[in-house]
Amino acid sequence: MSMHETTTLLFRNTMRITDGHMAGFRAAVARAVAFAERHGPQLMVQTFVDEERMLAHSFQLYRDSDAVRAHWRLADPYIREVMEHCRVECFEVFGEPDADVVAGVRSALGDQCVPAFSPRVAGFVRFATAPGA
Repeated sequence: MSMHETTTLLFRNTMRITDGHMAGFRAAVARAVAFAERHGPQLMVQTFVDEERMLAHSFQLYRDSDAVRAHWRLADPYIREVMEHCRVECFEVFGEPDADVVAGVRSALGDQCVPAFSPRVAGFVRFATAPGA
């Protein structure tokens, strides 16, 4: 694996949408994703909603721990807006974030849930390298 493939982090966030907040949740997520697409360091963001179960699943792919920190600095207002409509039910980190990001994830989640960290065993990435990377 190349260095890029060994530092890549995939976050999966499962959120329980508050009753009566589906429209607000969808609107807040749409604004957050639009902002991330224009300004964020993520390589990929995808959010899916299971309306019947009132669950949402967000997947975010980062180049490395520095990209996660940049996301937190840039997107805090958008994250807070989304969280007005839901709570985190499960948060999983795939890959090996640095200690600062591990502590940041735990701190951000507080008592909502205990995050799971799964180290990489093997893998590859086919995404084209971003300009200037």
